[in-house]
Amino acid sequence: MSKDLSGNVITANKLLDGAVVYMSSQFKWVLNINNAKVFSNDSSIEKALVHANKQQDEIVGVYSIRVDQTDAGIKSKHFREQFRVKGPSNYNHGKQSEVL
Repeated sequence: MSKDLSGNVITANKLLDGAVVYMSSQFKWVLNINNAKVFSNDSSIEKALVHANKQQDEIVGVYSIRVDQTDAGIKSKHFREQFRVKGPSNYNHGKQSEVL
């Protein structure tokens, strides 16, 4: 991939443990943003949001975020979402402990 491509990713939090999740191309919830589907047009984003909001027994707080697809993977355009990708910062657990 030689240039950055923009789009949107659907994100939410798992109902039982609060983990940040992303919608995959199979409309399943995944923990890694690089496994998320990047939506390139508004109508597909809206359909995915409708589908996601019907899963309130599994997830909460559904919304879409602007992202760039780069050679390094999917990166959010907003600081808050970049922070959510890394997981909680109060001590090493979850996604942060995997990096160490």
